[in-house]
Amino acid sequence: MNEREHLVELVRGLPLVSVDLVLVRGGTEILLGLRTNRPAQGSWFVPGGRILKDEPRADALKRVAARELGIADIAGLKPQLLGVFEHFYPDCFAGDIGVSTHYVVIAHRINVPPGFEVPGCDNQHAELRWWPIAEAAANADVHRYTRDYLPLLA
Repeated sequence: MNEREHLVELVRGLPLVSVDLVLVRGGTEILLGLRTNRPAQGSWFVPGGRILKDEPRADALKRVAARELGIADIAGLKPQLLGVFEHFYPDCFAGDIGVSTHYVVIAHRINVPPGFEVPGCDNQHAELRWWPIAEAAANADVHRYTRDYLPLLA
């Protein structure tokens, strides 16, 4: 069994634990990425990723911020626990192959100042964009799991 097949079997049988980075700029905007990968492909979503085996949560935040956003010092931005959520998807990273995905998500609010720009964008996102929070809450292209975070940002 190769690594991809092994991961599919794990996703089939277990929930994944992940971190989401809810970047809030100036208290009025949220950073969203247009997802290129499953699950939630084609939706605007906050950056995030699964926690790896033996990886402390703080290290996962650092890795995801560096890989997806080009932010080298996420700890300097003082992530704050937003809450623990569950996300359920009918598909998985490998496509619509009859394997659903269950995430237990540890979401973190990260406040950044007005004018803050993200250094990079990885291949998981077609683009990154700052959205006014009210606009994101009203837009059906913003994934419902991301919209669940928005009332907590006030």
